[in-house]
Amino acid sequence: MLIIQSNFKRAAMLLIAMLLLLGLGSPELEAAAHAKKGGEHGKASEHHKTDEGGHEKKESAHHGDSGHHGPVKSELTFVKKLRYSWLVAYMFFLSICLGCLFIVLLHHLFDAQWIVPIRRVCEHIACLIWFPMPLLALPFLLWPSGIYDWMLADPTTDHALKAVVKKWVFNPMGFYGFSAAVFLVLGYLARRLRYWSLQQDFAEAEDGEYEGKLDRIEKVITFFARFLLGHLFESRPSVRCSRMMNIHASYGIIMFVAMLTTACFAWVKALQYQWFSTMYGVYYFAGSVWVTCATVYMLMLLHQSQGILQYVIRRETYHDIAKLMFAFTVFYAYIHFSQYFLIWNAAIPEETFWYVQREKGSWWWIGQTIIFGHFFLPFLLLLRSDVKVNKSFMPLICIWAWLMHYLDMHFNIMPLIYPDGFTIYWTDFLAMGVIGGMLWSFYVKNLGRHPAYPQRDPRIAEAMGVYVEPEGGEPAH
Repeated sequence: MLIIQSNFKRAAMLLIAMLLLLGLGSPELEAAAHAKKGGEHGKASEHHKTDEGGHEKKESAHHGDSGHHGPVKSELTFVKKLRYSWLVAYMFFLSICLGCLFIVLLHHLFDAQWIVPIRRVCEHIACLIWFPMPLLALPFLLWPSGIYDWMLADPTTDHALKAVVKKWVFNPMGFYGFSAAVFLVLGYLARRLRYWSLQQDFAEAEDGEYEGKLDRIEKVITFFARFLLGHLFESRPSVRCSRMMNIHASYGIIMFVAMLTTACFAWVKALQYQWFSTMYGVYYFAGSVWVTCATVYMLMLLHQSQGILQYVIRRETYHDIAKLMFAFTVFYAYIHFSQYFLIWNAAIPEETFWYVQREKGSWWWIGQTIIFGHFFLPFLLLLRSDVKVNKSFMPLICIWAWLMHYLDMHFNIMPLIYPDGFTIYWTDFLAMGVIGGMLWSFYVKNLGRHPAYPQRDPRIAEAMGVYVEPEGGEPAH
C-alpha cells in the first residue's frame, strides 16, 4: 500500500512538472499568435483604406458592443484550456479546505461538542491550505496574463480599472500580495489550531511529549489576552490548549472571512474584472461549506468502515453534519437568489452582462440544473430526518453535491473560453485527478501520522454519548 501511494505521489509530481513546463512555453506561443494576428490586422488595415471607411465603421461598432468584455480575446489554445480547467479544479478543492477550516472555527467559537469526533479530519484538510495548495496554484499564479485579461488591459483607458477599490487588486503587486496573504494567514491559522489540538492529546500524558510552545505571534496575542484571561497560563495544560484554540478562533473567524473573500475575488471574479458584486464572497462561502459537509459525511463513512472512527462517531453525528448541509442548502439559494434579483432589478450594464453571458447556448440549461440540483432536490431530500442518517442513500446525495458544486465552479469560470455553451474537455478530468490525488496523498499521510480524533478534548466523552462523573463530588441529579 505504501509503495502504491509513493508511486502515485511521484506520478502526480511528474504531471505537475509537465503542467508547469507547459505554462513556461505558453507565453511564446501566445506571443507568436499575437504577432500573426498583428500581421493580419496590418493587411486588413490596408484593405480598409481602399474601402471608403465602410468596414471601419462596422469594426468600431463591433468593439463598442464588446466594451464590457475587456481586451480582445486571444486564440483558444490547448494551454489556455488547461489553465482554465486547472483553475476550476483548484477552486473546487480550495472550497473544501476552506469549509473544513470554517467547521473547526465554528467548533471552537460555540463549543459545539458534536464536531469533536470529526474535528481532526477537518483539521488535516484545512492544513492543506499550506503547503500543497500554494504549490498547486503555481500554474495560474506564475503566468496570470494567460487567464486574467486585466493583466493586458491599459489602466489609463479601461474605465473598469479606474475604480479606486479595483486599483488595489488589479495590479501585479496587489494580485501577488493578496494571493500570498491568503496562503500565509489561513495556513498559519489552520496549522496553529491543529498544533494545539495535537498538543492537547499529550497534555496529561506521562511520557513528556507535551510541548505547548507559543510562537512569536501567539506571544503577542496572549499578551493582550492576559487582560481578559489572567489565569491563562496558570491552568492545566489541557485547559490551556483549549483556551489557545479559542483565542485563535476568536480573531481567526474575521481573518477567515477576509481571506476567503480575497481569494474568490482575486482568482475567480477577476476573470471578468468589469463586473461588480458585493455578495460574491458570501456566495462562494455558502457553496464551500455545503460541499464540505458532503465531503466530511463521506469521510465519516469511510473511516468508520475502516475502524478508524468506529467508536467515536454516533448516529447523531451523521444527523448533525447532514443538518448543517441542509442549512447551507437554504443559505446558498438565498444568497444566489438575492444577488440575481438585485442585479436584475437594478439593470446596470456593469452587473447584468455577467448573467447575460451565462444565458447563452447550453449555459442556460446549466444554470437551470444548478437551480434545481443545488437547491430544490437536496432541500426536499434532506427535509426528512431518516434520510440524514441513511448510510445507503446519503452517499448518493453527497456525490450529487460534488457534481453540483463542480458545475457551479464551471458555470462561473468556463463561459469565458466557451461562450457558446457548456463544454467538457479532457483537461478538466486531468486537473481534477492531479489536484485531488495530490491532496488525498497529503491527507492520508497526516491522518496516519496523528491520532484520528482529539483523544483528550473535554467534550469527547459527551460527543461519544458516555457519561463521566464530575471530579470531586457526587453526580448531579
